[in-house]
Amino acid sequence: MKAHYATLVILSLSTGFTYAQSNVTLYGIIDSGLNYTNNVQTAKTATGLKGGHQIAMIEGGSAGLQGSRWGLKGSEDLGGGLKALFLLESGFYSNNGVLNQGGAMFGRQAYVGLGNPVGTLTLGRQYDPVVDLYGPFLAAPQWGGYMSSHPSDLDNALNTRRINNSIKFRSNSYRGLTVEAMMTLGGTPGSFSNNWIWGGGAAYANGPFSIGAGYLNIRNPNTSFFGANPNAGPATTNNLGSFGSATSPQSNPVFAGYASANRLEIAGVGAGLTLGSLNVNLAYSNTRFEDMGSASGPNTLHYKGTAAFNNVEVNAKYQFTPSLLAGIAYDYTRNGGASGKGGANYNLFSAGLDYFLSKRTDVYTIAVYEKASGTDSLGQSAVAQITGLTPSTNDKQASLRVGIRHKF
Repeated sequence: MKAHYATLVILSLSTGFTYAQSNVTLYGIIDSGLNYTNNVQTAKTATGLKGGHQIAMIEGGSAGLQGSRWGLKGSEDLGGGLKALFLLESGFYSNNGVLNQGGAMFGRQAYVGLGNPVGTLTLGRQYDPVVDLYGPFLAAPQWGGYMSSHPSDLDNALNTRRINNSIKFRSNSYRGLTVEAMMTLGGTPGSFSNNWIWGGGAAYANGPFSIGAGYLNIRNPNTSFFGANPNAGPATTNNLGSFGSATSPQSNPVFAGYASANRLEIAGVGAGLTLGSLNVNLAYSNTRFEDMGSASGPNTLHYKGTAAFNNVEVNAKYQFTPSLLAGIAYDYTRNGGASGKGGANYNLFSAGLDYFLSKRTDVYTIAVYEKASGTDSLGQSAVAQITGLTPSTNDKQASLRVGIRHKF
């Protein structure tokens, strides 16, 4: 009996020791709201684009502050400063419960890795260095949400697209400096570079000043990058967007015509300054769809060469009280065109208010206006498209959102 009792004591102590060395956390965000948009496409017909105004409940991952999600994250102390870690994060539409990210079970992030005092090495489906190091300087992840991100999130600064099969190293901060590097293995027999993605960057913070830069180089972006979700098609499918039809609207006209690019390069740099309750940021990105006309994707308009986008954003936010935040932003994007065919300009104005009812629950409103001009990637007079929404039928689009977000 004593031996049996001793065994139980040892087992209970052992179990307690195990729990003390590891942890698992369940967390999540639910973001939903109502949008009024003055002009939304419904179809493209022989006589032109059709549409009208719209009032709709739209999930946070399309037009709100953050995409709705739930996740599990954890770590285990392996001793000597080494730990194992993992994260599984599933996105969903809060208005109907359907999985986001093309139906992937853990479509937002899914990785496992090791960490020590130097940094972490992780493997799986992850955010890229542009998202991690350049993105924080934009209005979108701070207070503006998806609608205030750059046209169709063309530089991916708001993580619309994730990197599958990736290996990522991120250092811990050393005297304010953080560095990051990422690469994928293409997985194509006989060709290491096919579908290969690599990138890197660094960020530095010192007192009120911070700066960050990220770079991403993507081979065959139509399939490796834009086609990274389960509902994507093969190289013969345009995973960047669509030209529209008599029964459906266009999608991502900003760059949908460039699906045949053999390579996509994205580089971004941002800087921020905080003075008391005021934070101001300036950011620039360059996005290049290169070597068009390859077999990477369809090429309806027979483009050749490179289409380059240059983007500049300035934004500011002010914390009036611990509960009330306000922000404004202006964003300009220039597409230089391709094969001598036009080019387009996009001017985006955003403003937002965010009021916290508690540490975990806030209500917010966002107003966005976009004006387009020139000729877009579909070869038509450029139409406006606020990110996350269906394109307009003309060069202007405005949307007002009132939403609520809860974190758990």
